[in-house]
Amino acid sequence: MRLSEIDLELFFKLYPALLFYTNQQLNVIEGATKLDKFKGLSLEEQVEVRDALFDKPSIMDSFVAENPFKFTQEELNIVSRWRHQVRGTFYLVRYLKRHAIFLDEKATRAYGVVALNDTFEEILGPELPVRLEALLLPFKGRIVYDGFMRYFNIFFGRGFRRDLNEDYQEAKHRYGVITSLPPTEETERSDEELLRFYMRNEGSRMRYEEEIERLVAKDSSLLRVYHHELGKVDARRHGRRLRGLGLSRGWFAILEGIIVAGGGSRDQVEQILADIVPSEKKELAYIFQLRKRKPSG
Repeated sequence: MRLSEIDLELFFKLYPALLFYTNQQLNVIEGATKLDKFKGLSLEEQVEVRDALFDKPSIMDSFVAENPFKFTQEELNIVSRWRHQVRGTFYLVRYLKRHAIFLDEKATRAYGVVALNDTFEEILGPELPVRLEALLLPFKGRIVYDGFMRYFNIFFGRGFRRDLNEDYQEAKHRYGVITSLPPTEETERSDEELLRFYMRNEGSRMRYEEEIERLVAKDSSLLRVYHHELGKVDARRHGRRLRGLGLSRGWFAILEGIIVAGGGSRDQVEQILADIVPSEKKELAYIFQLRKRKPSG
């Protein structure tokens, strides 16, 4: 979850040099005429220079063109990619083996971020989530933060933590966890995939009730997905009741929570549906098989 010693050394070779060059060009902080003096500035002063750089990213083009520190082409390529930074407020929601999960404040993107010399847990402690301000940079195929981070000592209640976890799950479902900048591929999930995600359990169906209604209203073909996802829930409930009546096998069709057909085979059930259910509703029925439960142990 943090950089290797070799990569850490490279990062701190490149990034302070770029910030020092920025200060020379924009004269943000006076008196820092040497790189060593610049490194001795306070964190607040260095962040001020950092913000000036990313407010005027053309400075990076000048740095690469002039190459004042005689970096190799590979090193300059790393600096060039820092144009694809992401700066803002995030919620740190997970410590994972490979990276920490930063969820952006709008809860639309989840980033897998690698720490520098100290892990995020060492810096921020074990309690999550943490609200923080950071700047994320691409670095050798991964995402790191730039070493400057402001975090807020806020206690989040159970309801907020639950909602934030749902936001993370949705962001992860929509785009996956983003682990490189710019994202190599950011293809939003289809409406059908989103609907299945929203319908996955009762809590999710309640949380995304308006979004579910919007999706179905936008595309009538999603009615089948909607009814089938509900049918899966009803099938479990009806299955328990049918077994309670002594049934151990068979095929059944559910429509809007009601069993409307049953038989010894799927073909029989489909034929009954064709005979008794209006054609426009036939495909909305969810067909399931009741199987004899295997004895436990």
